[in-house]
Amino acid sequence: MIICMCHRISDRDIAREAKSGCSSFEDLQDDLRVGTACGCCLEMARTTFDEQAAASRRAGRGAVDVARAALAA
Repeated sequence: MIICMCHRISDRDIAREAKSGCSSFEDLQDDLRVGTACGCCLEMARTTFDEQAAASRRAGRGAVDVARAALAA
């Protein structure tokens, strides 16, 4: 789904940035320019980024827990 019409940024673009380690919404704006033109998409873009960043953090913790379990065995 397109989130930012001005810069043609989709939810997949935002998810990709979050998974690659983008750590803040401000960094996302610097990288993709999302929400920097008319501003109509700011709420949806921020919500999408927050959800994707949280999912990436949870996935990262899961990988760390698996690695710790393997080392403990």
